[in-house]
Amino acid sequence: MGLEEEIEAIEAEIAETPYNKSTEQHIGRLKAKLSEKKEELERRQSSSSGGGGYAVQKHGDATVALVGFPSVGKSTLLNALTNADSEVGSYEFTTLDVNPGMLEYNGGNIQLLDVPGLIEGAAEDRGGGQAVLSVVRTADLVLFLLSPFEIDQYERLSEELYENKVRLDAEPVRVTVRETHTGGINLTTSDRVGLDDETIMEVLRQYDYVNADVTIREDLTIDQLVDALQDNRVYLPSAVAVNKVDLIEPDYVETVEADLREHGLDPDDAVFISAEEERGLDSLRETIWNDLGLIRIYMDKPGRGVDREEPLILTETENTVEDALATLGGSFDERFRFARVTGPSAKHDDQQVGRDHELEDGDVLRIVARK
Repeated sequence: MGLEEEIEAIEAEIAETPYNKSTEQHIGRLKAKLSEKKEELERRQSSSSGGGGYAVQKHGDATVALVGFPSVGKSTLLNALTNADSEVGSYEFTTLDVNPGMLEYNGGNIQLLDVPGLIEGAAEDRGGGQAVLSVVRTADLVLFLLSPFEIDQYERLSEELYENKVRLDAEPVRVTVRETHTGGINLTTSDRVGLDDETIMEVLRQYDYVNADVTIREDLTIDQLVDALQDNRVYLPSAVAVNKVDLIEPDYVETVEADLREHGLDPDDAVFISAEEERGLDSLRETIWNDLGLIRIYMDKPGRGVDREEPLILTETENTVEDALATLGGSFDERFRFARVTGPSAKHDDQQVGRDHELEDGDVLRIVARK
C-alpha cells in the first residue's frame, strides 16, 4: 500500500469511528499517525518537485494574502486597492504568478499578495497548490474573497488552508515537553484539561516520546494536541469580503447572509464590495487595518518637529518602545537613554518612559539618545 493509500485508509477509519470516551484513545492514535503520514508525504512531494514554492519578498508594514477560487475577482480588487497592474480575465488561472501590490492607508504600507486561485486538493499539490499555500503561510492576514453565489467556497478554502497547517483565528495551545533520559512519561495536567490522560499518553507514544516531562495547563482537543506536538502550524487572523454585490438583487442579500451564517460567518463581520465598481472599498481598507492590529506612532524628530505624514507602524501586540527601536533600526537601540511620550498611552504630555512602555495608536514618541 502506498503512502497516499495509507492516508486515505486512516482518514476513512477516523470518519467511521464514533467519537466517545471509549474510542478517544484509538482516535488520538489515528490522528497522530495521520499527521505523521501527511508530513512524510509532503516531504516526498517537496523533494520530488525540488522544494519549490513562490519566493515573494515581503515589503511594507504588513502582508495580506488575498485568497479565493479562480475568477472570483482578486486581480480586479488588487488593482482597485493598490498600484498593482494585475492581468485580469474571466477564466481559471488568469493569475499565473503571485502578484503583489501596495495598499497605502493611514500612513502605512500594506502589501497585498494576489495568489493564484486555489482549487480543491491544493494541500495535496493539485494545480501547484503547495506553492500557493506556502505564500499564504508567510502572510500576516488572510483575506477571503468570495462570490455571493458560492459562499460555500469559504469552507472549501478553509479546509485547504487547514490541511496545509494554517490555523485561522485561533491561538496555539501550549504543551510543554521536556525530554529526559529515564523515568518514562511524567504527565501533569490541570483540572481544565478534558482529554483523558491515557489518550494524551497514546498520542505522545505515537510521536515516540519514551522519557519526558509533559505539562498541559489548558483544555484542548486531540487535534490541538497534535498541532502542539508537530510545532509547525501557522496561526493567522482572517477577514472575509463578498465581491460582485453589483450583480445581486437587493432581496438576494438575505440569502447571502443566511449562507454566511450557515458556514459559521457573521454577516456583520463580512465586507460587501464590488471591486469592479469600487464600492465598499473604504470599509474593506478599514477592516484590513483593524484586523492586522496596526497602530500609528508619530515620531518627534529633533529640530524638525512631529512627522504626521509618515508614522512609524507597529502592532497592538508588539507595541513597546523596545519594539519601536527595533523597527527604527540604526544605532537607536544601543544609544537609547529614555523616551518621551505624548498621547493616549501617556499619563501626561512628554511623559518620560523606558523600553517596556506600551505605546498606543496616535502616540507621539521622542527618542532621547546618547550622542
